[in-house]
Amino acid sequence: MGVSGRGPEEVRAWLQTRPSLRELREAYPREWDTVQHDLAQAVGRGDVEDLKAYVLALASRPPAPARGGRSRGAQEAGLAAQIRRQMTVAALREASLSAATGVTSGRLRFNLVNGWVMQRLLFRRGFERKPVSRFWFRLLWPLLWQRRYLMPLVEPKGIYCFYSRGLVRALAARIGDRSCVEIAAGDGTLSRFLADEGVQVTATDDHSWTHAIDFPSTVVRQDARTALRTRRPAVVLCSWPPPGNTFEAEVFRTPSVELYLLIASRHEFAAGNFVAYEQQNEFTFAEARELSRLVLPPELEGAVYVFERSSE
Repeated sequence: MGVSGRGPEEVRAWLQTRPSLRELREAYPREWDTVQHDLAQAVGRGDVEDLKAYVLALASRPPAPARGGRSRGAQEAGLAAQIRRQMTVAALREASLSAATGVTSGRLRFNLVNGWVMQRLLFRRGFERKPVSRFWFRLLWPLLWQRRYLMPLVEPKGIYCFYSRGLVRALAARIGDRSCVEIAAGDGTLSRFLADEGVQVTATDDHSWTHAIDFPSTVVRQDARTALRTRRPAVVLCSWPPPGNTFEAEVFRTPSVELYLLIASRHEFAAGNFVAYEQQNEFTFAEARELSRLVLPPELEGAVYVFERSSE
């Protein structure tokens, strides 16, 4: 198994760059046939729980082991499951975006009015986000008739949500003066906002998404496992981690961590490793609904999950 003759390690590295569904289909047509069949069955039954169970079953399968860890057949089976999981998530994302925008082909683009208002409301310049004023958001957002185009246009740049000023301040209050590390920080937007509020936070990322993100010097190049092991933070922060990822489990294995703040989705197949959340037993786990309402835009159905180490 491979992409253009690549070995398993190279394929895993390629998958980390989140290739498009078209690229995945072209590289692995047989895996795509399996995904199409399984998705058609789950969707055809019209049961959301069936669809959720299918995606979570893929996520619960362990990643393909490193060379020498298990047999070649086991490695290939694990890698195939990882490929099918990414295909499934990409297919569901494309379907949901098409349903949300009403556009199934061609290029999305804002008109002059919608583009100007979006830029002033959400960004400082270019794709540099700013803490969003909820007052102006509540006033202007309903008036933008192309608002459903926003996320399809910004997701290729590694932007999965926007942070209201109220959310940033609420997170800063929860973190307080404790040491904090953001893992999989992307362009470091959330850490930058928190640092402006006085939080001692370090943004880290493995920089695997260089095809889409210009990583600033403030985002330290470290994978999550290394960052957690070497920095020993009291608080860990993560925003929209990939669905079924393997690195979040390391948060719960790090003795120094007292609090884990996760910004993700109410839809378990869209972001995060819910299998790891359910399997860990040292942290309490709940959605902070008062914070979830501060994740923008509301159509995302974003959620803030709070994990606190149990005192027992």
